[in-house]
Amino acid sequence: MALFKKRTVGKPGEWFYCLEHKRVEEGPECPAKDRFGPYASRQEAEHAMQTARERNLEWENDPKWHDAPAGSADED
Repeated sequence: MALFKKRTVGKPGEWFYCLEHKRVEEGPECPAKDRFGPYASRQEAEHAMQTARERNLEWENDPKWHDAPAGSADED
């Protein structure tokens, strides 16, 4: 008897982007470690990688994420 059931079918309207297969899926077809989502629409899932790049850029430039004080030796 399995402790956890594998969820193979998602709710209608759940969209995911599979990082392994580089494609959009309706419902979780691949393991959670290999996907982004859920998204409300197929179009949102299609732009998952672009959204991730934009968010990473925002975080990299967010001063709240930089611990080094201004004027320290760590700055280039």
